[in-house]
Amino acid sequence: MTVTERITTESPSVHRRGTQVLTNRWRRLPLELSMLFAMFVAYRLGRLLTTDHTSTAFANAQDLWHVERWLRLPRETGVQDWFLQSTHAIELANTYYAVVHFPATVGFLIWMFLRRPAHYLWIRRSIVILSASALIVHVLYPLAPPRMRPDLGFIDTGAVYGPDVYGPPEGASIANQFAAMPSLHIGWAVLIAVGLIATTRSKWRWLWLGHPILTVLVVVGTANHWWLDGVVALVLLAGAMALAAVPERWTINRLLRGERRTPSRPDPT
Repeated sequence: MTVTERITTESPSVHRRGTQVLTNRWRRLPLELSMLFAMFVAYRLGRLLTTDHTSTAFANAQDLWHVERWLRLPRETGVQDWFLQSTHAIELANTYYAVVHFPATVGFLIWMFLRRPAHYLWIRRSIVILSASALIVHVLYPLAPPRMRPDLGFIDTGAVYGPDVYGPPEGASIANQFAAMPSLHIGWAVLIAVGLIATTRSKWRWLWLGHPILTVLVVVGTANHWWLDGVVALVLLAGAMALAAVPERWTINRLLRGERRTPSRPDPT
C-alpha cells in the first residue's frame, strides 16, 4: 500500500495533504531529471576506475566459474548453444541485449511519473540505490563476462553475429566491460516487472514477468553475464526496495501522528 492509498483510508484531512504532494510533482521534474542523469553519468564513468584491472577481472571470472561448478549450476554454454541453433535467434538476442535495456527503463520511469505518481518515488529510489550499489560492486569486484572466455567454450555472439555494442576492452567505448557483476540488465528488468505488476490491475499484468525471464535468457545466451551476476543483482534489488520503502513508511507515520494530534471539531448538529 502506497502513501496515498494508506492515508486515503486512514483520514480525509491527511488525504488532502497527500493529494497536494502528488499535484506538486511537476515542480520536482528538473530535480528528477538531474538525479537520473547524474546516475547514468556515474555508472558510465565507473569504467574509468576499472580500466587497468584486466588481470583481476579475468582471475575473478575463473574463480566464479569454479564457484558455479561447485554450486552445480547449469553451464551457461547450454543456453548459448540453444540460441546458436538459429542465426536469426542469436541476432535477435544480440539486438534485444543492445537496444531494449536502457530505453525500456527510461520509458518505464516516464510512465510511472506520468501515470502512477503515487508509486514513482519508491521506484526511483529503488533504481538509484540499486545502480549505486552495483557501481560499488563493479569497482570492488571487476569481472570479465563469459564472452571474454573462449577457452571455457563461450562465443562472443555480438562480435561474431552482430550487433556488437562493445568492441575490444581497450577500445574507446565508455561501457565498463568488466562490470559483469551484478547484471543491471536483470536488476532493472525485474524492477520494471515488479513495478508494473504492483501498479496495474489488468489480469494480463503478470505477463510483464516475461521481460525479466527473456532478459535472463538473453544476457546468458549472448555470454554477457554469468548466472551469479543475476543472483547478486536480485539480492541488491531486494535490499534497494527495502531501503526505498523506509521514507514512505516515515511519511505515513508522520502524517498519521499529526492527524491524531489534531483535535476533531464538534459536530454542529
